[in-house]
Amino acid sequence: MVVRSRPLRTSVVHSPAVYHPRWRHLASVVLSLSIMIIVEELPVHSADVRPSQSMIPQRGYVYHFPRDHGSHDHFLLEWWYVTGHLFTEDGRRFGYELTFFRRKLEDPRIAENPSRWALRHLYFAHFALTDVEHRSFQFAEKLSRAGIGKAGAPPGRLDVWIDRWHLRATTSDHRKLHLEAQTRTFGLALDLLAQKNPVIHGEKGVSRKGEREEEASHYYSLTRLRTMGEVHVGSARWRVTGVSWMDHEFGSGQMAHNVVGWDWFSLQLDSNMEVMVYLLRQTDGTPHPASSGTVVFPDGQYQHLPLSQIRLTVHEFWKSPHSGAKYPASWTLDIRSLGLSAKILPLLPDQELQTPSTQVTYWEGAVDVSGIYRGQAVTGTGYVELTGYAHPLQLK
Repeated sequence: MVVRSRPLRTSVVHSPAVYHPRWRHLASVVLSLSIMIIVEELPVHSADVRPSQSMIPQRGYVYHFPRDHGSHDHFLLEWWYVTGHLFTEDGRRFGYELTFFRRKLEDPRIAENPSRWALRHLYFAHFALTDVEHRSFQFAEKLSRAGIGKAGAPPGRLDVWIDRWHLRATTSDHRKLHLEAQTRTFGLALDLLAQKNPVIHGEKGVSRKGEREEEASHYYSLTRLRTMGEVHVGSARWRVTGVSWMDHEFGSGQMAHNVVGWDWFSLQLDSNMEVMVYLLRQTDGTPHPASSGTVVFPDGQYQHLPLSQIRLTVHEFWKSPHSGAKYPASWTLDIRSLGLSAKILPLLPDQELQTPSTQVTYWEGAVDVSGIYRGQAVTGTGYVELTGYAHPLQLK
């Protein structure tokens, strides 16, 4: 493989109301042509390609912040993920998602190529905005590579970007962050302030995705970020305040062989408690034993939740008119050890993303939460991610 000195860059904006299959096909063609422009396959012998040199997550991993906010280039997959709920002064409401992905390319000839344009890592970004008042959902994506500042994420500090979409720390202690993403039809610029320290998911520094050693990740969250800034839709602009959640995960990208997707929940309750649950869904629809969660208490202390303590009941479904996938659309989450029973409802049914850049179709949406915690009524907000419903998920 040789990499030509030509930038790879594409940006596709989607709105389900106008997202005709013809445009899906065109976007896929553009993506394929973009990759072909920079990657030329040459005849090689199979012996020239060495086994993967990427690291796998290790039990006992000790996190150091702010170092671990930065990129971990020796791991195959990594993503920085921010979601939140935003409100204007007069009560108008938005939900948002901004996610950056880094994918390492492992052909050993890339590592030996001294060119600054060598395609060592691909970067992707997904951006979505839910406008509750207008019952609309828009999303956009970008694909690029780290060459002459087109995209990147340095080690040691939080600073990830593609073109003018970015997420970065603005103070040395990384308690203050800034994110921004703009398209021609919608965008936002937000300042975030961490209210709690990072929360480490899993046990002994590892979040399991299966039984084998490589079926895991290192995964932490900033579960409550005070948020303020600006949102725009078309020519209209609003000052907003709200609360956000940030995930950062890195690993080998492998899951158990019979896992087809996951159901992931992040809940922020008005009691200043947060809950994260991910259920790895097997081919028969049942959760894999490695599924788990985390509860974060008001004082910032947190506790691992094994699958045995988690019960999720689905009440309704929604069928996408775009992909034909059938998604759960109403849930009750019970965590008996906490005395928590939470009803979870989407703000809009249609919050599905179809992304040629990652070739993944998934549902990622803002939700409301109401229920009982230790005998007292609670409310809150959250985000839900549903993968593997349109087609089995493959991360590698």
